[in-house]
Amino acid sequence: MEMIKASWVSIFAFAAILLVIIEPAAEAVTCSPMQLSPCASAITSSSQPSALCCAKLKEQKPCLCGYMRNRSLRRFVSSPNARKVSNRCKLPIPRC
Repeated sequence: MEMIKASWVSIFAFAAILLVIIEPAAEAVTCSPMQLSPCASAITSSSQPSALCCAKLKEQKPCLCGYMRNRSLRRFVSSPNARKVSNRCKLPIPRC
C-alpha cells in the first residue's frame, strides 16, 4: 500500500513539474511591432483606440520596454498619443 501511495505522489509531482515548465511556454508572446498596427491611427492622431488595438497592446505588454529601447520605434511607443492610447486601454505604461 505504501508503494502505491509513493507512486501516485511521484506521478502528481511529475505532472506539477510539467505544468510549471509547459505553462509559461504556452503564454510566450512573440514580440512584433506589426502586432500594434491596429493602434497606428490612434497613436498618430487623437482618435480613440479600438478594442482590437487595446487587446493587441495588452498582448504585447511584455515587449513594450524592448520597443522603447529601439530607436526606430521609440518615437511611436513613447509619444504623448501613445501614452493616451495606453491610458484609454487601461494599460499602465511600463517602467523600463
